[in-house]
Amino acid sequence: MIDADRVIISTAVTGSVHVPSQSDHLPITPERIVEESLAAAEAGAAIIHLHARHAEDGRPAFEPSVFEKIIPPIVEGCDAVINISTGGASSMTIEERLAAATRFSPELASLNMGSMNFVFSGIADRITHWKYEWEKPYVENTYGHPFINSFAQIEYALRELGERGGTRFEYECYDIGHLYTLAHFAERGLAKPPFLIQGVFGILGGIGADHANLTHMVAIADKLFGGDYHFSAFAAGRNQMQFCTHSAWLGGHVRVGLEDNLYIGKGEKATSNAQQVRKARDVLTDLGKQIATPADARRMLALKGAKNITL
Repeated sequence: MIDADRVIISTAVTGSVHVPSQSDHLPITPERIVEESLAAAEAGAAIIHLHARHAEDGRPAFEPSVFEKIIPPIVEGCDAVINISTGGASSMTIEERLAAATRFSPELASLNMGSMNFVFSGIADRITHWKYEWEKPYVENTYGHPFINSFAQIEYALRELGERGGTRFEYECYDIGHLYTLAHFAERGLAKPPFLIQGVFGILGGIGADHANLTHMVAIADKLFGGDYHFSAFAAGRNQMQFCTHSAWLGGHVRVGLEDNLYIGKGEKATSNAQQVRKARDVLTDLGKQIATPADARRMLALKGAKNITL
């Protein structure tokens, strides 16, 4: 792992897992997503990880026309690195999941490194009042329908976004096998260093939020990639800040945001993404770490620069 001199804070502001019925603070309109993104950047986030939603009911959206209401105002309002998700939702085709990143050619795009059971049907057990009809079937559907990202689809993303547009990737690894998948594409020259490996813990169907797993993932990544990668980690739900702390302690970066956790503390819902960024920043400062600026992130990750985004 590259032991970074500064810690990059990424913020995933809305995602496509949580549903509006879970929290009134989850941003779903373009205006709120922009507002939350700018506030997170002001609080210290160097990277903004973006999904989009339909304003009328919060359903996950892939249409470039929705992202066109989000990306330009963020770029105009701050210097943060834009990272567009290619994950979307399991019901979307690969072309749909890549539509926004293809349209904007961002500096970064997330890329899930494998097909997997990505289960969050348990949300339905904790909600007694649903705001919208789509929500309950959407979360329950994940119990029987896996998220598919085949090798062919991964290669398509690497070529379509990376080779053609110069976009680099946040390689999302939900299990140890995903590291070996990344190594396969690196050996073929389709994935190029320095790699940004995002370890994802605590998703039902992926690697558990056990600190021994984080240490093991870094050990295997060291074996496969040596000094050619940056590591970042997050855990879904209540283990969010613990894993931020552990990742930074190991020399890595961190990710927070309402996509990953709707709470700021036990039993207390977060009121904003910026609130989580400020908490992470305090933790990192207590560890004696310096916080990376967007310019630092661009340098460390060898990004093409905001001026090369297609607005």
